[in-house]
Amino acid sequence: MKRCFDFLLSIVALIILFFPIGLVTIAVKLTSKGPALYWSERVGVNNVVFKMPKFRSMRTGTPAVATHLLQDPAQYLTPIGNFLRKSSLDELPQLWSIITGNMSFVGPRPALFNQADLIALRTDQGIHLLRPGLTGWAQVNGRDELPIPVKVGYDAFYLKNMSLFFDLKILFLTFLKVLKRDGVSH
Repeated sequence: MKRCFDFLLSIVALIILFFPIGLVTIAVKLTSKGPALYWSERVGVNNVVFKMPKFRSMRTGTPAVATHLLQDPAQYLTPIGNFLRKSSLDELPQLWSIITGNMSFVGPRPALFNQADLIALRTDQGIHLLRPGLTGWAQVNGRDELPIPVKVGYDAFYLKNMSLFFDLKILFLTFLKVLKRDGVSH
């Protein structure tokens, strides 16, 4: 049922967001060199790596590490990168990953392929069996501000309490967080 919900909602979202996605694509292309999309290697179900699209908010050539590991993340941002990240517009292309089944609307955020500490902790808790999400319980409880063990704790709580009602609650809380631009540090 969750997969069916994800598929149908992503199709509806793509139709509704078609025009804004086109505008963001043009804005990224006009304000920086390189492609509009960045395909990031992420860890999915059973720790299988997949390519996740995002609107490019960082300059081409930026090291492929978590943003908080960059010495000065601001130096890598494109002219509209900060806006894309704070508004979460950079995440819109992930609707494609939901349609293809690599992601869900709600689940643990997909780790970067090189975040060994996060991947190991999630595997120990059985979280690697979940489809990663566009948003999750950790995102509505702190997002970028949470240390990895705390994020994994929220992911484990989600694993134990998954339901359609819980997913709808997380989606609603995510909408509020995005509107307030709450919990985004870079």
